[in-house]
This record gives sequence, C-alpha cells and structure tokens, in this order.
Amino acid sequence: MTDVLTVYAEDKAPAHARPEKTAARLLQLGTWWEGKRVAEVNGKSVRAYGAWRKKTAWKSARPDSTGKRPRTVTDAGVRRELEDLQSALNHYLREGHMRAVVKVPLPEKSLPKERYLERDEAARLLRTMLHMPERQTVHRGPRKGQVIETAKRPARHLARFLLVGIYTGTRAAAICSAGFAPAEGRGWVDLKRGIYHRRGLGVAETKKRQPPVRLPKRLLAHIRRWARTPRKDGSMPEHVVEFRGLPVGEVNKGFAAVVAAAGLGPDVTPHTLRHTCATWMMQAGVDLWQAAAFLGMTVAMLEKVYGHHRPDFQEEAAGALDKGGRRVVETIDVEDAFTRRAA
Repeated sequence: MTDVLTVYAEDKAPAHARPEKTAARLLQLGTWWEGKRVAEVNGKSVRAYGAWRKKTAWKSARPDSTGKRPRTVTDAGVRRELEDLQSALNHYLREGHMRAVVKVPLPEKSLPKERYLERDEAARLLRTMLHMPERQTVHRGPRKGQVIETAKRPARHLARFLLVGIYTGTRAAAICSAGFAPAEGRGWVDLKRGIYHRRGLGVAETKKRQPPVRLPKRLLAHIRRWARTPRKDGSMPEHVVEFRGLPVGEVNKGFAAVVAAAGLGPDVTPHTLRHTCATWMMQAGVDLWQAAAFLGMTVAMLEKVYGHHRPDFQEEAAGALDKGGRRVVETIDVEDAFTRRAA
C-alpha cells in the first residue's frame, strides 16, 4: 500500500488544485496502511481506519494553551481521505502495477449543509471583519498577562473574501488565489469587462466546475478600487485578497475567529457564503438556468438543494387548496438578486 500511495503522490498530486492538502491526506493514509498489502483493503480494515482517524486530533489543536477540547477528524474528513485512497488504487491499476480492481467501501456521505446567512447576519459579519481589533497578551511590566486591544485590524482582508464569496458563490480556494491579471495556475478578474475567470490558467476542469462569472456592478466597483489601492510599501496588489501584501493560502482559522466574534455559530464556515449566494438568488426568483450557470452547478442540483427557497416553490399545489388562488411571481435576473430583497 505504501507503493500505491507513493506512486499517486508523485504522479497525480502535484497537478491537483491544492497539492499540499492532497499530500497531507496521503501522509495520514500512509501512517495507517504502511506495511499492509492491497489485498487487505476491505470493509473491516477501512472501518478500522475510520475509527482510528476519528480519535485523532487536528494538528492545529492546542488544548494546553486554549483550554478547549481538541477538534477531531469528522466522518466527512475520513471519507475524503478514503476517496484519495480509491483514486490512488485506480491510478495504480491504470499504470499496470496490479491486475484486479479494488473497491474501497466508503462511508455514507454526510447530509448537505443548508446554512446560509440572512442579510443582517452578513452585515454583522462584514462589520466585525472591518472593525475587530487585534488582541495581544502583555508579556512584561505591571500589566503582564493582560490581554489588550491594539489599533490594528487584522481581519479586514476577510471582508474582501466575504464580499466575493457572497456575490459570486465562488469556492474559498478559488477566491484566495484570484489575481488582477492572468497568470499560470490561478484565476483572475477582467477589470475592464467585469468577468471573473474562476478556473486558473492551465488548470484542468474538474467535477467542481468553475465557469467564468459576470460580476455584479457593486462588487466590480469594489474590486476595481482594491486593484488601484497600493500596498503600505507603495507597490500595487496582485491578488484580490491579500494579507500583509501576500496572497492568502486559506482563511478557515481567521474566518472562524471572526464568526465567533460576530456572535454566530460554528456552523457558519467559508462554504456558507456559497450557500448564501445560491439561496439569495432563489429567494429573489432568479431564472434557474441563469443561477445554475452563475454558480457552476447543474439546474437539477440547484433545484434539489435550493429550490425550496424560491417564492413560487410548490405554489400551484398549495394554491389549489387555497381560496385565494395563485399569485404571479416575477422572474428577475442575477444582477437584481443582490440589490433587491426577496418578495
């Protein structure tokens, strides 16, 4: 099994959108499957792997300093790692290193999350990102041990992330890597035409589609302003979201801190912004084909997950039992979905 994972890591992982994440998952798989043979991949061994992983704390956990119980790997995390194991076995077979197909029994998919932000929650989160002060612990002097607030605002870059996420429904990794000019391996914003090319140049299309998207006018105005605002050292920014002049790798930790400071629950994650975008468009009655193309998903998936948010959801069925009859629902375009409240 070690050879299976090594071959996959060398041949396929470097071409992934986030190769460092793939490498980290393969290392975890390698720890458990080291010394085991391909023939030992079965339901029993896979379940044992899952039980072992779910007892493992996140590497970033610091219970000694935080006083909190460390977060452990979830069922969804285990499934994601086992999907990599299946991909590695499939690649090993295609390369001719083994003859038989080996199927990894995957755990059931977790239920889809439907959490989205109401407009007042989004506004509260944005205000927190813009105004939350940095907190530091005093290490010397009479105030030693005290936590004080400074004049720095360390979460302001997340405000950009929030706006792009809500108003385009783009996934977190694509937002973090987006630039103001085309470059190999990253997406970019055409400031003249107002088009956000989400998929990086030279990056192969995957099942997580990233089609170009037309930016709403208000968001485009913000992005054009960000592009012409110099950094503190006088140089011009290269990425839409930057922290201290550098592109942001991921936002999970900082985003969670801001969510907590805004009084929202841990169910609000960076991916919640994509749900929010889809939900707001459905609540506003945007045409399904337009919304699906905007988000980069199929009409069937959009209707299945978000269709119940539409103002005309089951209206005809309910109207048949209602003396008032049916009401006419206006269909609007994508641009208006972000400037008008749902009916």
